[in-house]
Amino acid sequence: MKILVVGPSWIGDTVLAQPLFKLLHERNPGLVLDVLAPAWTAPIVRRMPEVRQVLASPFDHGEFNFSERRKLGRALRDERYDRAIVLPNTLKSAFVPFFARIKRRTGYAREMRWTVLNDIRVLDTAALPQMAQRYAALGLETGESLPHTLPAPQLITSHETRRRTLSTLGLEGMRNPVALCPGAEYGPAKRWPPNYFAELARELARNGDAVWLIGSAKDASIGEDIVRLSGGACVNLCGKTTLDQAIDLMSTVRLVVTNDSGLMHVAAAVGTPLIAIYGSSTPDHTPPMSDRASIVKLDIECSPCFERTCPLGHFNCMMLLKPDRVYAIASATSPVNERRGT
Repeated sequence: MKILVVGPSWIGDTVLAQPLFKLLHERNPGLVLDVLAPAWTAPIVRRMPEVRQVLASPFDHGEFNFSERRKLGRALRDERYDRAIVLPNTLKSAFVPFFARIKRRTGYAREMRWTVLNDIRVLDTAALPQMAQRYAALGLETGESLPHTLPAPQLITSHETRRRTLSTLGLEGMRNPVALCPGAEYGPAKRWPPNYFAELARELARNGDAVWLIGSAKDASIGEDIVRLSGGACVNLCGKTTLDQAIDLMSTVRLVVTNDSGLMHVAAAVGTPLIAIYGSSTPDHTPPMSDRASIVKLDIECSPCFERTCPLGHFNCMMLLKPDRVYAIASATSPVNERRGT
């Protein structure tokens, strides 16, 4: 069996696709599995042992480019895939498997895709509330039930890559490092306030922990604010690491404190204890798939709203979630990190 998966365009969703990959291997011994992924998620997929190769998707977020999608699909015909599973819900994401002439093309019924998919599934959001469940269900036959517990994501790390990353970034020898991830690509309603992260950083540093801020270049200014507000209690690495290096760093630290973001799912997948802070979103949909995760949220009346910015203007779902509550959990977390995937 040879399967092509058209992967998601978001880092967190890419991590949540790994349970599907594991189920496909369980059901198809000897499976060859390739993933079509954009450049910014490719480092995640390359850390998944279930995947033979990552095929580069050259398209930006939202880019249609019909002619290039047709060209790419035709270029993949010689691979002779038996099946394609299309995880994004857009019409354009299904063009490549269609033009690759893959016999069975599976995906959810969205955006009039019956013209390019021939194994259309109707999503029951009540039966499958979690993103990982929705992806995994596409690997089953129609009407078949998911296993009670999905296999957890597990990204490969190694002592050598961790050592090299620490050396490259000048972080060797720091005691009991803790990673704070203050960003969230979706919007500010998912971000715990910078002054709260700063207060937490001060308390952690006072306890003798090294504190690293990890995020993308878009989070760099937030990181600068946190460094300033914390009186220099942390190191701002936002925008200064590759995604591969961020994966290695989060497999090195004793704890990750993070918003509901792609890096939250990365931390879960490398087996590091984490504290996940939820405001406008909910762990009912995208929980960190780890038994070492602590969820912190306020069940106020207007949350979750799933908006990018607070529609009521008060942002109480985050403003009322004070740093002392997070620090109490952080301080109780053991510095010993039992590693997985090494």
